[in-house]
Amino acid sequence: MSLSMYQASAPVFTQGLKGLLKALAKADAYVAQRKIDPAALLQARLYPDMFPFQRQVQITTDFARGGVARLAGVEPPSYDDVETSFAELSARVEAALAFLATFEASQFEGAADRDITLTRRGETSVVKGQPYLLLQAMPNFYFHLTTAYAILRHNGVELGKKDYLATS
Repeated sequence: MSLSMYQASAPVFTQGLKGLLKALAKADAYVAQRKIDPAALLQARLYPDMFPFQRQVQITTDFARGGVARLAGVEPPSYDDVETSFAELSARVEAALAFLATFEASQFEGAADRDITLTRRGETSVVKGQPYLLLQAMPNFYFHLTTAYAILRHNGVELGKKDYLATS
């Protein structure tokens, strides 16, 4: 039995977002318990030229929503990047999870060969669905998801693999 484009995308992004939701809750509890200004974590970066934590979360949700929507032939919803708290970031992740839950496997028929039109920095390109998922959407999703975890862990939030994999 082969793996469908639906199976390779929506459930995978969903699992990652559920883990991110747990990490956000732990980060919120961490700053409250230690009486730390939440901005210290929300604006934390691994390196000065990298995006801060809150932007990592925003981009993670963008790739999950956009990846699934484009593969299903649906216009991805646009979110304003205005979150400035753990609660607001959690609401964004929950909204992305709710959006992903609206898709059915039947919407992904032909997705591997579907033309995906992307516009970045004013330049438009067209790629097929499978390379889009495997070479763009998923790697970017995991890069920003992992960077968000690394920022929190580096700053003392007790996270582990079970949190990342959303298994506990």
